[in-house]
Amino acid sequence: MRATATYGQAVPMDDSAAHRHEERKKFINNIFQQAYNSIRRTPSSGPEESYLNVRSEQAYMPYQGKMIRHIEIVPVNFDRSFRDTAARDRSLAARVGNRLHISTRKFVIRNNLFIRENTPVNAYMVADNERFIRGQEYMNDARIIIDSIPGNPDSVDVRVYTKDLFSIGGGMAANGLERINADLYDANLAGMGQRLSLNGLYDKNREPQWGYGGYYRKNNVGHTYIDATVGHSVMNVNPYTRTEETVNYLTLDRRLVSPYSRFAGGLTLGEHKAYNLYGRPDSIFYAYSYHEADGWAGYSVGINKLTATNNNIRDRRFLAIRMYQRDMTNVPARIGENFHPVFNSSRAALAQFTFFRQDFYKTQYIYGFGTTEDLPYGYNFALTTGLHEQLDLRRPYAGANATWYTSTGWGDFLKVYLKAGGFMHRGSVQDGSILLGATSYSPMLFWGGTRIRQYVNLSYTHLWNRVTYAPLYINNYYGLRGFLSDSAYGTRRLSLQLETAFYLKYKLLGFRFAPFPWADLTLITPENAAYRKTALYSALGGGIRTRNENLVFETIEVRAYFFPVAPPGMRGFKVIANTNIRFRYRNNYITAPDVVQLNQE
Repeated sequence: MRATATYGQAVPMDDSAAHRHEERKKFINNIFQQAYNSIRRTPSSGPEESYLNVRSEQAYMPYQGKMIRHIEIVPVNFDRSFRDTAARDRSLAARVGNRLHISTRKFVIRNNLFIRENTPVNAYMVADNERFIRGQEYMNDARIIIDSIPGNPDSVDVRVYTKDLFSIGGGMAANGLERINADLYDANLAGMGQRLSLNGLYDKNREPQWGYGGYYRKNNVGHTYIDATVGHSVMNVNPYTRTEETVNYLTLDRRLVSPYSRFAGGLTLGEHKAYNLYGRPDSIFYAYSYHEADGWAGYSVGINKLTATNNNIRDRRFLAIRMYQRDMTNVPARIGENFHPVFNSSRAALAQFTFFRQDFYKTQYIYGFGTTEDLPYGYNFALTTGLHEQLDLRRPYAGANATWYTSTGWGDFLKVYLKAGGFMHRGSVQDGSILLGATSYSPMLFWGGTRIRQYVNLSYTHLWNRVTYAPLYINNYYGLRGFLSDSAYGTRRLSLQLETAFYLKYKLLGFRFAPFPWADLTLITPENAAYRKTALYSALGGGIRTRNENLVFETIEVRAYFFPVAPPGMRGFKVIANTNIRFRYRNNYITAPDVVQLNQE
């Protein structure tokens, strides 16, 4: 990293324009001394063995309580690097990209600010805002820099540096030449924080063989922090039925963007209809259609008192209510008036009270290849209660969801979670469930110039007195990756997932590479069976991920799977190419009230 300029120079009040010009020149040579100072090295490490690992609010604490005088937006082009903006990607791809790319408008970035001029600096809120901007899907990275003002020790100036991703992208998942799924999108259409996405499918076993879909989303509509999405697809895979269907939908989503925010909520309206596109016999195909309406809203209790002064209290309480209704307009003939966890109409009214505190570390090499990533530390504890109805079965529900996050300065991250719930009916608990697990990312290890992270996920799930819940499957996040069959199910499940990523230092045309071996083990016990009937399923393999961090193209992954015991109709060995890989840690302070989900993350 170059260090030819001093970060955080004084800002003369009578020459702000000249100062901003000079600061941009300095920025071209070396961007952030704060980022430089937050580098952590392992003992006896060399210059190649360094990475970002620091609490997000740390750089802003010296300015706590000082008044913000000016806020300046400074966009950085996607072909520059935050480490050294004097360096520039001059490849053919970058030159073509510059002609096609429209940078994010400054007013769009300003609309995503919840820090304000003429208000005191709150170090935690500044860190929250930096993370929120960086989390936008069209952003590669963001930094908020605070400058002292000589002669005015009680005020500061703020600069918001943002770096776009190249917003035009696409992806493809293929299973040989028999099934190809592809998409094309612009994640920042016209630089306005809006996304247009088109999807296509070819499957030789499908009739018709071609499918299509698409959606449009506008982020932060009218500075309300509401994301609005409208979409249509004839190839949507329903997460509950795992059936391909036609769907039309509208969603409005307002996340709790910061612990200092007051409101969150959402609304989903949709209609779904399944068609027998693969010529399955009537004995195994369920024809259905339904409408859904799902809305929730919540408020941060006591937030006015907590934010009346510029304090560092981060513990919060949040009360939310949710109502949803799913009306089946066509019920499969074999279901009729019998209970079924998916194919019967259902409705619910739920309330949830959440206690939480979440702060963040800025780090690297979790999902990305060196860009800034944010991982939480803190806790989240939610109590949920309400009334659920399906056909003529009306039952009260109670559940709890607890998550604990911890991080250390050495770069390891641990998440421990517990979910439990059940329905009361005639004095007994029905659909009782408990899910306990832990996820860990190891400290960074170094082998020459290669960075290494170890991922471990362990979970145990138990479902008893099942009435309307679906059984436990292993073809999901809590089972075996790549296992596509629903033939293995039960009411007790124990799973272990292991993966080691090797982040190579070499680049090719701006792309970096991370090969990885992996292995999964799952024990599943059939319903009402003794433990000796438990079956062991396993999967192992390897693969490689690659990504150019300057492009909005999602991470490309080629993964090989081997299943020693494969059920009928599923291959024991396969290789899957996929570009729809998550490359940022997903985290929300608050989620909509819900019953415990046992087959979904």
